[in-house]
Amino acid sequence: MATQTKRPRVAGPVDGGDPDPVVGFLNWCRRVGLELSPKVAVSRQGTVAGYGMVARESVQAGELLFVVPRAALLSQHTCSIGGLLERERGALQSQSGWVPLLLALLHELQAPASRWRPYFALWPELGRLEHPMFWPEEQRRCLLQGTGVPEAVEKDLANIRSEYHSIVLPFMEAHPDLFSLRVRSLELYHQLVALVMAYSFQEPLEEEEDEKEPNSPVMVPAADILNHLANHNANLEYSANCLRMVATQPIPKGHEIFNTYGQMANWQLIHMYGFVEPYPDNTDDTADIQMVTVREAALQGTKTEAERLLAYERWDFLCKLEMVGEEGAFVIGREEVLTEEELITTLKVLCMPAEEFRELKDQDGGGDNKREEGSLTITNIPKLKASWRQLLRNSVLLTLQTYATDLKTDQDLLSNKEVYAQLSWREQQALQKQDTFWAKV
Repeated sequence: MATQTKRPRVAGPVDGGDPDPVVGFLNWCRRVGLELSPKVAVSRQGTVAGYGMVARESVQAGELLFVVPRAALLSQHTCSIGGLLERERGALQSQSGWVPLLLALLHELQAPASRWRPYFALWPELGRLEHPMFWPEEQRRCLLQGTGVPEAVEKDLANIRSEYHSIVLPFMEAHPDLFSLRVRSLELYHQLVALVMAYSFQEPLEEEEDEKEPNSPVMVPAADILNHLANHNANLEYSANCLRMVATQPIPKGHEIFNTYGQMANWQLIHMYGFVEPYPDNTDDTADIQMVTVREAALQGTKTEAERLLAYERWDFLCKLEMVGEEGAFVIGREEVLTEEELITTLKVLCMPAEEFRELKDQDGGGDNKREEGSLTITNIPKLKASWRQLLRNSVLLTLQTYATDLKTDQDLLSNKEVYAQLSWREQQALQKQDTFWAKV
């Protein structure tokens, strides 16, 4: 959630609104007390994608860019049917936790007197969102095979359909005076889920609130205009009465102001937002090895049925230690392995001599877990034990085989600017998948 590079953003016109959506939005900001610094401007000029925010004058680190009063946020609490949503809260619970906000959006979108109508005018055109969930299934599987995105999207679509038919549609039908026929649409609901996925914000819990349920997502006007970069120059701060966007580094005049959606790998960006940051710009990018792929690599290294059964026994032991799972992944960042403990333990258990494994198992995993290999950074992977390196290498090769194209083909396309320019938006984004990252690992 919340806050890309280069995604198509097209204003969605609002009936009866100001002919210039930016002017209408700025007038609305003044009415609701949303204060923008005179040093910034909402614009489609000088941005990487559609509407964005640029510096009219040079901005110093720590300067306030804009302030959004909490009353201007669009949420299940501030919308015009907030009381009803609160009373029906129990019936609106879902796996995503987004149903109340989505119902608020469905109502406000068709309410002639909605106070957020000028804000809606700067939304992207819902029919042109580029999330992979809107791609044809065959294209999604062809372009994103091996990234895990097609599988994640299939789960998303199943959850969206279930949520809509079991919770959302019955609620709207029970309140026909609040939801017109034109918003009782699975297609529209699908689009709004994608919008909430890409543009909403979720306020972090305080340290003493770690045991609480996560805060519900909210729409934050002005903040959701900012495009994303890993090397961002602004950050959203939360306080009791307002939200403040503050510069985190100097921003020269004419430069775009970027927020961050969080530390997101390219596969996460394309899944949730429909874009990627080309290598090597995304310093948060990762390469993932599915845990079951390491199991497969270990099984391929067995020569007898006894060795094969022992490999399964080792895997079951790792599952018992909660180091691995059927749907988990080992995550390798730009400089270090982010799932260091899990990967080191897995390599150790799968590669140790059989007698040593028996002793460890008899101790119920409570043996000496001292890491003789040190911290697992990219630079010291070559220092791992030879058997560990071989298993890791075989796992990487199996991972690369899951992609629809090979690494050299992708690199050739990326380096040929003329051919690259002829590719579709989706093909360009899909090229920046994990195999380009693997080349540097």
